[in-house]
Amino acid sequence: MKYNLLGNTGLKVSELCLGTMTFGGKGWAKMIGTLDQDAVDKVLKRSIEAGINFIDTANVYSEGWSEELTGQAIRNLGLHRDDLILATKVRGTMGAGPNDSGLTRKHILSQVEASLKRLQTDYIDLYQVHSFDPLTPVEDTIRTLDDLVRSGKVRYIGASNFAAWQLMKALDFSHYAQQARFVSLQAYYTVAGRDLEREVIPLLKDQKVGLMVWSPLAGGLLSGKYRRDKPGVEGARRTGFDFPPVNKDRAFDIVDVLDPMAKAKKSSVAQLALGWLLQQPAVTSVIIGANSMEQLEDNLKSVDIGFSPEELEKVDVVSKLPEEYPGWMLAWTGRDRQA
Repeated sequence: MKYNLLGNTGLKVSELCLGTMTFGGKGWAKMIGTLDQDAVDKVLKRSIEAGINFIDTANVYSEGWSEELTGQAIRNLGLHRDDLILATKVRGTMGAGPNDSGLTRKHILSQVEASLKRLQTDYIDLYQVHSFDPLTPVEDTIRTLDDLVRSGKVRYIGASNFAAWQLMKALDFSHYAQQARFVSLQAYYTVAGRDLEREVIPLLKDQKVGLMVWSPLAGGLLSGKYRRDKPGVEGARRTGFDFPPVNKDRAFDIVDVLDPMAKAKKSSVAQLALGWLLQQPAVTSVIIGANSMEQLEDNLKSVDIGFSPEELEKVDVVSKLPEEYPGWMLAWTGRDRQA
């Protein structure tokens, strides 16, 4: 297991991060996973043994139950809290009231206390806003998060699912107001969905913001269970919850390229899809989730996957984004100003 710096913080996090959306199974999360406490303890124990020190959860996962299971597993296993980088999120709906969602000061301060209680901890390493809130000025959100950092309840703050302009606006305010800044972005990025490379990844590199990848297997589409002639698999996640949106024809073209590589390497398509992400310089940590120990073991092996230049070229050719403006124009006009 390798450890990468989280943005410009000096904090080292494992290249694989344990995602907890499969913990619990309340509400919409039951379509993702339904692991109980015993199963959660086993998954967390094996992840720690493999070198993972980074755990990602959210208040909306199983209506808070995922956080509870995570906190209890840490206690059950006798893990030292300071050895872990514990991340959770705020933004989603956590009640029926008109102020039970969003990124207002009221909601954030209420939810951070609830998350701390469920996680059985007195601080959160990385507190992330789960998505942009169009009703709350980003300045108010940043000021509230800065207060939490100053209080010691939160160590670092991160964003998730932001457009490039939204993230840059927040970073700009933090800089000029001398407030805590987002050190990471959690975003969807896969070999079958490289949209992030257009605007967001150049921004992350320029501003030294870390990238945490969610759904690296495109909601299971790159797990190896699906093929062009076998789009549905009984009991598989995509069969009951077809998310996130993916160009399936393109994804199956990619699987067609990865499959013989996986056979040659005596690995799985999923390991290669994860391994490709681990090769990308902008990626800090790839979030893996597991519904079984078998799935977890398979995902853990991705850290050992290597690609030859020829193999990377084959994957790039089949997965690269179609050209869009202004990207193609910037590349053309910038030919005379290459470093």
